[in-house]
Amino acid sequence: MGPVVIVLIILVVLVFIALIKTIQVIPQASAAIVERFGRYTRTLNAGLNIVVPFIDSIRNRIDLREQVVPFPPQPVITQDNLVVNIDTVIYYQVTDARAATYEVASYIQAIEQLTVTTLRNIIGGMDLERTLTSREEINAALRGVLDEATGKWGIRVNRVELKAIEPPTSIQDSMEKQMRADRDKRAAILTAEGTRQAAILTAEGEKQSAILKAEGEAKAAALRAEGEAQAVRTVFEAIHAGDPDQKLLSYQYLQMLPKIAEGDANKLWIVPSEIGDALKGLSGAMGNFGPLAGGSGGSGGSSGSSSTNNGGTNTERREKPSID
Repeated sequence: MGPVVIVLIILVVLVFIALIKTIQVIPQASAAIVERFGRYTRTLNAGLNIVVPFIDSIRNRIDLREQVVPFPPQPVITQDNLVVNIDTVIYYQVTDARAATYEVASYIQAIEQLTVTTLRNIIGGMDLERTLTSREEINAALRGVLDEATGKWGIRVNRVELKAIEPPTSIQDSMEKQMRADRDKRAAILTAEGTRQAAILTAEGEKQSAILKAEGEAKAAALRAEGEAQAVRTVFEAIHAGDPDQKLLSYQYLQMLPKIAEGDANKLWIVPSEIGDALKGLSGAMGNFGPLAGGSGGSGGSSGSSSTNNGGTNTERREKPSID
């Protein structure tokens, strides 16, 4: 292989290297910083770009997509002198590749340190209870400070989140005890309210039941009285419709005498004088009723009976002979 061939090979290699350095392909959502002899020249956007080989060089390739960076827990002292560990997550995006390259040495480290110092300033003016319940307020304040400071670096902070706030272990135990006591208190209150409501409902139910029962008994009594009255009217109408004579009434009364005399407590019972007249008429009709009626030693006017006249109505009072 002669010297000419070697020179040609070297030229081909140099040309190939020059072509590689001349053609630069930048991916989508990315940017590249071009320097010429160490000085910023331009920014290459996504696509095919041509640079001068061996004169222009690519200083930095920057991803323009939104980035998520979690920071390790940072100890922060609250207003009531309690140390809490706070984990933060930053969502940022590079908007100016030139500023992100030349305005700050390491924008990730700069954002982290700025986040820590700003967080300590914000939490230092809050007590523990407010710190635990004011995440949105802390996020908004932290984002405002970071966005203002990182704007000149070509960085836009889109969102800041507090991932975790961890108070000391002793404080956590006290908080758990307090929460347990509050839950027990609420449970006791709810139990008492339930018992009270149940007692009220039971009393209301018993009251309604008693009212309905009384109304039912009153209606039943009224219906019974109405039925009895209807029965009396029916019997009265039937008697008047049948036009009974004194003999039939006397016979019916004789049938009812055993029922009237039932029981040892019936010492005195009253017989209307009209019934006596009916009995006399019946005895006259039957012929032998007089001797049967006088078997007790006397007629209807014996010493064991008495009659009274009150207002034109004659009644006979007879005592039931005692049975020894």
